[in-house]
Amino acid sequence: MKKFISLLLVFALVFAFAACAGKTEDPSTEPAASDGTSEPVSEAEPSASEVPSPENPVIRLATTTSVNDSGLLPYLLPAFEAKTGYKVEVASAGTGIAIGYAKSGDADLLLVHSKKQEEAFIEEGYASTERLSFMYNYFVIVGPEADPAGIKDLASAADCFTAISKVDTGFVSRGDNSGTHNKETGIWETAGIDPTAESWYQSVGSGMGDTLIKTNEMSAYTLTDKATFLSMKDKLPNLVILKEEADDMKNTYSLLGVDPKGAGFKGAEITVNTEGANALIEWMLSDEAADLIAKYGVEQYGEPLFFLLEK
Repeated sequence: MKKFISLLLVFALVFAFAACAGKTEDPSTEPAASDGTSEPVSEAEPSASEVPSPENPVIRLATTTSVNDSGLLPYLLPAFEAKTGYKVEVASAGTGIAIGYAKSGDADLLLVHSKKQEEAFIEEGYASTERLSFMYNYFVIVGPEADPAGIKDLASAADCFTAISKVDTGFVSRGDNSGTHNKETGIWETAGIDPTAESWYQSVGSGMGDTLIKTNEMSAYTLTDKATFLSMKDKLPNLVILKEEADDMKNTYSLLGVDPKGAGFKGAEITVNTEGANALIEWMLSDEAADLIAKYGVEQYGEPLFFLLEK
């Protein structure tokens, strides 16, 4: 009996050894490559938590609503933050208000789109940089598809505004001293029209999103940047783009750093994260950011929402 048990133990050990020797790795446990095949594990890139935190990690960016409401900044900034360890706090308002933040020392840099106001900011001694223009899109005039003013085939934005002034459909203005509002005011001046006292003209004193919602409710006309309109199009069933890409409709965006010792502050003690602002400016002007900007909107809208100025 003992001999029989011993033989069983011998056979068990033999079979166990053979099973181990013939065992192969299960391919399903290997990491999959991007093409669906298995490949050895490559050395991992540093995670965001491994990026050293800057001494002053918070950057205060004051910007116009269009780059935020269109989704561009929420799309871009995570890439910058993961790479550098900075955290960007965005204050989004009309250009006039955004520049006001910088003048009060509540912003480290600006991303805005009103050339006249930007140049005044520099001339008044607040800027640490020149006007760094790097991208653009187009202002567009939107309105009801029926287009009672007949603006669709007119040559310029000024011609369109003149036609709109002759019908009762209505025009909704941001009225907030933003870059878009200043552009609109300039077009009315070119057309030789002061609409402010007219019953068909409504100034809402609000951002682009709110202005578009109001325009949609009224089935009226308004001037908007194309990016914000496309990003909100599903909420605006009564509006279509009627005029775009006219010579007087280009919309250029610029970066400006804030100089804490600039003449504009008149000796006041202002704290600005200059190092962080310069890091964000450098990244926004980089090839990496340019590639992301060029792709933004293509998959969802079939076209980019912003275009890069030639260097």
